[in-house]
Amino acid sequence: MKTLLLIRHAKSSWTDSDIDDFDRPLNKRGKQNAPEMAQRLIGHGLVPELVISSPAKRARNTAKLMANEWKYPKQAILLEDELYLCYAATFLKVITKVDDDFNTIAIFAHNPGITDFANYLTDEIRIDNVPTAGIFAIQAETDSWKDFDIASKKFLFFDYPRNN
Repeated sequence: MKTLLLIRHAKSSWTDSDIDDFDRPLNKRGKQNAPEMAQRLIGHGLVPELVISSPAKRARNTAKLMANEWKYPKQAILLEDELYLCYAATFLKVITKVDDDFNTIAIFAHNPGITDFANYLTDEIRIDNVPTAGIFAIQAETDSWKDFDIASKKFLFFDYPRNN
């Protein structure tokens, strides 16, 4: 079994309109939500063995804040350039490159791609929008990430900061 955690970056700051989109930092709420959502994953019994992130500052920082809660080494976070503002199909390209020794992975990325990909993965639920710091979890009946796309999948949960 392989478990995929799709995680949208936490809330970013729009206070400085001169900052390039790629370099936008997290705002105060984003910095609070990321550790909280990491703890919720721990509550579900899910801690990723591999963390992959878009290189954009807001995604990287979300991954680092969550990794801290999981005791995952920040320097081990893999940055994948193609995850920055990508389409749904790009996620599959990234996933199929993952070593099969990892059973649970987390991918940090952006909308609209992350919402589109979550909806592609299952017919069990439809998501209008993965909110900031939102987590979509799914499990695939396969031993190889290369077969993730064609494997039978089971939706696990969808959670986000304001989902009490």
